[in-house]
Amino acid sequence: MEEEKFSKSIFIKSIVLAILVTAVVASMITIIILNNIDETDLMGKITDKLTMVEKIIDNDYLGDIDENEVLDWTIKGYVYGLDDEYSEYFTKDELEEYKTDNIEGEFVGVGINIVQDTEKNAIRVLSPIKGSPAEEAGIMAGDYITKINDVSYTGEQMTEAVNNMKGQEGTTVKIQVLRGEETKEFNVVRRSVRINPIESNIYENTIGYLKISSFDEGCSTEFEEKLEELKNKNIKSLIIDLRNNGGGIVDEATDIADLFTDKGATLLITKDKEDNEDITYANKDKVIDVPVIVLTNENTASASEILAGALKDNNVAQIVGTTSFGKGVIQELLTLKDGSGLKLTTSEYYTPNRSKINKIGIEPNETVELPDEYKNVLEVPFEQDTQLKRAIELLK
Repeated sequence: MEEEKFSKSIFIKSIVLAILVTAVVASMITIIILNNIDETDLMGKITDKLTMVEKIIDNDYLGDIDENEVLDWTIKGYVYGLDDEYSEYFTKDELEEYKTDNIEGEFVGVGINIVQDTEKNAIRVLSPIKGSPAEEAGIMAGDYITKINDVSYTGEQMTEAVNNMKGQEGTTVKIQVLRGEETKEFNVVRRSVRINPIESNIYENTIGYLKISSFDEGCSTEFEEKLEELKNKNIKSLIIDLRNNGGGIVDEATDIADLFTDKGATLLITKDKEDNEDITYANKDKVIDVPVIVLTNENTASASEILAGALKDNNVAQIVGTTSFGKGVIQELLTLKDGSGLKLTTSEYYTPNRSKINKIGIEPNETVELPDEYKNVLEVPFEQDTQLKRAIELLK
């Protein structure tokens, strides 16, 4: 599942891109070829060329034309041309599915967080969801999905791949992956997957442990409840495990950061295309003041990096592990008048110290690698978990 990262408020935001939609529709129904018009604006060029193509298709194409399908793919192509792996156009049905999967935090499918690898034009598994059919089948972080039910998919076809991995509960989907140089196939049985568990534990009697799998709606509330339970057990320090967390809702991450920082502290800085800044501040007093270590790895992305960066820059936590993924941009989900939608990268975020994250990541205070055979394993046995064991050593 493509893990996206944006503020809760955007889900109820609705706009009408009437000019864009009207221009594209007009370009699909007109029959005048404007060969002699020198259009300098982008929309004029699009209208001109689509008009010529439509005239040729009307005259020569043998098959039937589904105008709605043509319109949807025209707009998809427009957004794809932005060359931004995180921006995407959704049809009405696709938008409803996307909201269900990424906002409500529960869906029927296989349970995989995936990203588009633009360098390889491939679909990379960021991590399987713990307890999901994908994890149980053996799919691992770092795998590249090459085929679904014997149909090949490339990076720009990630939405289609996601849709084909979902389906009716109890049905089976065949997923082919490339792991290093080896091709593997998995038959995965779809079922309902919950993507918002928070695990808690206590080590050495006084070291609390909270693992966040994804920043879905309600995550910060659940985190605070689990934190309160640990406080009642008299913990003296805390480990927050963000490894293999692909992100989620930005507000959930900043709400968790707010629990550890002084009121008024800077948690997040975002900039839009005009360099206008929006700064998120802590708006309440901290609820706990103990030494904190955050665990990260190369699959720690987006909202996870916001939380890690906020705690690191506010001198609340040390980071242990490996450098994070480096997704430092935020998308807004915009609903159009006809029920379709646009997920668009609208701003870049920075840590409180104004450190850039996109394509860079959060560097740990102490780099600790896992053993090679466990680097892409979701559940690392404690004895082999060098990162967790080092965090415990530092807090003892």
